[in-house]
Order: sequence, then structure tokens, then C-alpha cells
Amino acid sequence: MRPNRAIALHLAGALLAIAAAPAHAHLVETGFGAFYDGLAHVVLTPADLLVVIALALLAGQRGTQAARWALLALPAAWLAGGAIGARFPAEAALPLLTTLTFAVAGTLVVLDAKLRAAGVAVLAGAVGLLHGFVNGATMMPGGASTLALAGAVTAVFSIVAILAAQVTTLRAGWTRIAVRVAGSWIAAAGVLMLGWLARPVLSV
Repeated sequence: MRPNRAIALHLAGALLAIAAAPAHAHLVETGFGAFYDGLAHVVLTPADLLVVIALALLAGQRGTQAARWALLALPAAWLAGGAIGARFPAEAALPLLTTLTFAVAGTLVVLDAKLRAAGVAVLAGAVGLLHGFVNGATMMPGGASTLALAGAVTAVFSIVAILAAQVTTLRAGWTRIAVRVAGSWIAAAGVLMLGWLARPVLSV
């Protein structure tokens, strides 16, 4: 593909994204049942997917113990938050808070922040409660069952288990840099999304 054509396609994609109408959280129907609908919900919700990836990378950077604690804390908190959110269904998806979480998590990966394992676990717990709450509050009004929440938690557990375990094994300098670069993309996506969310305020 020619460079000019590639640039044109990227610009067109960016313009389409900017022109897109606001998305409202809802449960994706896969046709395979509630459990798989919940699993797909995490994978297809950018804020959820990016924060889970960022936390998995951060936990992996901090070593085996931090990865294990994050693997326990994030899904457990996600489940607890989802159970609470299901009791207080709402249309609000808290986009500012959910965007801040993955932007901050991505920034910590970029900085290779020297957090203790307990600090990673606390961060994972706080993030899990928030995103789980949003999941429960937005999925249940659409007719989702507890199986859907279980599917979402399973997706979170699987992503953290795979990515964190892989990152803990990295030793070569360039591979550690690659992890930080991945974090920079997540942080950049968060900053761009925060700018998009700030449009109504800035236009006043």
C-alpha cells in the first residue's frame, strides 16, 4: 500500500470516528447465550478492554507476586461491583471515570511505575469495582442475567492471566520497552477520549 493512500485511509477512519454518534452501553448478543454475551461485552467495550490490558501489563511489569494478586483482585472486585450495579440499574456509563482509569493505568505502564504488589492489588480492586459497577448497571436493564456478569468476569480473568504471565517472563530490554510502548498507546487513547468528552464543556 502506498504511503499517501495509507495516510488517507487513516484520516478517513479518524473522521468517521469523530463523526460517529454517541454509543450507549448495552449487552452484545452473540447468539451463544448469556455467558458468552457477557464475555463479548468486555472484549467489545474499549474502556473495559483497555483497562484490563493495562492492568495486566502493569502487574506483569511488577513481577510474579503482583501478577497473582492482580489476577485475584481484579475479577473479584469486578464481580462485586457488577453485583452492586445490578441492584442500581442506570443508563449512565460514567464515561469520564472509566476513561480516566485506563488512561492512568496506561500511564503507569509507560512510566514502569515501581508499585508494590499490594499497591497493584489495591489499584486493580478499585478499577474492578468501578468497571464492574458500570457493567452491572448498564447490562441488567437490557435483560442480562447473572450469567452475563459471570462471562464478563471470566473474560477479565483470562486476559489478566495470559498477559500478566507473559510479561513476567520478559527479560530482554527491548521486550520491556515494547510493553511500555503498548502502555503509551493506551494512555494516548485515554487522553484523546478525555478531550472528546470535554468538548461540551470547552464549547460553552
